[in-house]
Parts: sequence; C-alpha cells; structure tokens
Amino acid sequence: MKPINEMKLEFVSKSSNESFARATVSAFIAQLDPTIAELADIKTAISEAVTNCIVHAYKSSIGKIYITVQIFENGKSIIKIRDKGCGINNIKQAMEPLFTTGGDERAGLGFAVMQSFMDKVRVSSKPNKGTSITLEKNIIPRFIKNGQPS
Repeated sequence: MKPINEMKLEFVSKSSNESFARATVSAFIAQLDPTIAELADIKTAISEAVTNCIVHAYKSSIGKIYITVQIFENGKSIIKIRDKGCGINNIKQAMEPLFTTGGDERAGLGFAVMQSFMDKVRVSSKPNKGTSITLEKNIIPRFIKNGQPS
C-alpha cells in the first residue's frame, strides 16, 4: 500500500531536540485526526526512541537522528527512527525490561514503553553501524470509531 503522505526529519542528537521531534511527528500525525490518547501514545514512543539514540547510540558524541513518517489512507502510521551510532549487540537483551547500558540513572524501560504504546515495534541494528526502530500505530478513522459513523 502506498502512503498518502510522508515526511522526513533530520537533526543532531542533542537532548533539546527530543521535544522538537515529538512535537513535529505528532503535528504531522494530527492529519489522521487521532484522539488525544492516541497522540499521547505516539509522543511518548517517539520520546523514548529519540532518547535511546541520544543516550545510547551517541554516548559521548553528537550524531544525526533521522525520522521518517508515513501515513496511510486506512489510518496506519509508520514511524522510523534511525541513527548511525554504536548499534546494539544483542537486540533481544536490549528489549528486556530493566536492561540498560546507560548506568544507574537509566531505568531500562524504553523499549517496553514503546511496545506498550504502539501497535508494533521492530528493531534492527548492526554494531558500529547504527540502529533503526520502526513504530506502527493504527489510528481508527473517526467515521468508524466504536462501530458508529461520526
């Protein structure tokens, strides 16, 4: 299926850009007319993914973060957050709740949070090449929400 709209975003891995990414993606997704709860879910998942890039991918350096968002006529959105950082050696382990390589100040819940707020989360990574997180969220079109036309 071909997207009805898409956007690309690129920015440096500074923590001040996390809110920019969250606001930009949610503004773009708003054209699907999501509920406030659906938009909050997406914002939270974006925050977690971008924070992972900042904290883990580029631990002691500044790099680029790339976001692509596609929306589809059926209300599906696909959000891809990608970095060219250090990569993840063991994706399965990294996705376990409470696992972190970020020290005592990190909770290790980033992937668990993304999974709880999105319909689908896929992670691919290569050590020293970077990581790609693909998030999917289905926004039920208003005209069929709760089985009733709006």
